[in-house]
Amino acid sequence: MDLFSISEEVGIGLVLWHPKGTIVRKIIRDFWEKEHLKNEYQLVCTPHIARGELWRISGHLDYYRKNMYIFEKDEELYVVKPMNCPFHIQVYKSKPRSYKDLPIRYAEWGTVYRYERSGTLHGLLRVRGFTQDDAHIFCAPEQTEEEIRKILDLTAHILQRFGFHEYSVYLSTRDPKQPKKYMGSEQEWKLAQKALAEALKKKAIPYREMPGEAAFYGPKIDIYIVDASGREWQCSTIQFDFNLPKRFNIAYTGTDGEPHEVVMIHRAILGTIERFFAILLEHYKGNLPVWLAPTQVKVLPISNNYVQYAREVRRKLSAYGIRTEVDDSDSTINYKIREAEIQKIPYMAICGKREAKSKKMAIRKHGVGDIGTLTIKELVKNIKKDAKPS
Repeated sequence: MDLFSISEEVGIGLVLWHPKGTIVRKIIRDFWEKEHLKNEYQLVCTPHIARGELWRISGHLDYYRKNMYIFEKDEELYVVKPMNCPFHIQVYKSKPRSYKDLPIRYAEWGTVYRYERSGTLHGLLRVRGFTQDDAHIFCAPEQTEEEIRKILDLTAHILQRFGFHEYSVYLSTRDPKQPKKYMGSEQEWKLAQKALAEALKKKAIPYREMPGEAAFYGPKIDIYIVDASGREWQCSTIQFDFNLPKRFNIAYTGTDGEPHEVVMIHRAILGTIERFFAILLEHYKGNLPVWLAPTQVKVLPISNNYVQYAREVRRKLSAYGIRTEVDDSDSTINYKIREAEIQKIPYMAICGKREAKSKKMAIRKHGVGDIGTLTIKELVKNIKKDAKPS
């Protein structure tokens, strides 16, 4: 399908996105950003590197060093970012915050780099450079449960738009027998675990509790989507963090005029774009829905005599916002059709003498076959109907 490749000359685990794959990424990103702005998230953009001191404060240099790319420049340590969280904290800390400002929701299409052992790398599912649909919510303790419910609603809405309607949900909590393994007080853990559990219960979402599976810095909800073949894939996550707010001393001014420690929630819905892209391809067996397909229509002239008309058709379809290509090769029409089917292009518009004269096209639909002769407007109407949410 010519979507992406991985080159040994570039480095294993580093993805090269081809034009068609990049178009699909853009479609996903545009939808993601639109939905986040509607839900009162603020978009941010942060650097790919930062001084080592930032990662010392965050604890990553102590706890995550083996997974980080570290280099020295002008006798100062720098790190290629493995996570976006410390940057979002710096945006929060850029000015004083009041209880009136909360909750603050920052979201970023953030690219990060982590060293993964070569034996663990696997296509798009496990890579070293990847983009997260990352977000961090800064709120007061009493706002946490409502924020989690809103995250769950947005997660369901976005995943359903991509065709995922079945989920398995897990609540990872701390092991009460080994409290020293975790940061934060018992009271903080009880508050966080209760907020996550209550949000799931109020949304009537069945879940399975996983004692001892929490991260050392807080409990989390993990959402596994189920694809068309019944396979589970770990995707969305909602995590409390007791670690970073303390390390960076972030706070807000309460109604009493005093500083109060802010609650920080990490959140990703698609997870990493690379992994989600791979899951989408598995789910649809490569037959991406019309709204996601990089090429929605392939125009196929029967011979070179009709290439000019085929290009006219492409221009008109493109003017309607339809992603269109022309196969102007010298191949036979049967070969062109077969190639378009292999590339899993949703619609084929065949142009010959009769079509050029009538200003119409003979239309084939991928996996269906001939569906009749249509005008430009009729084809556009069909495509837009197919592109609506299911």
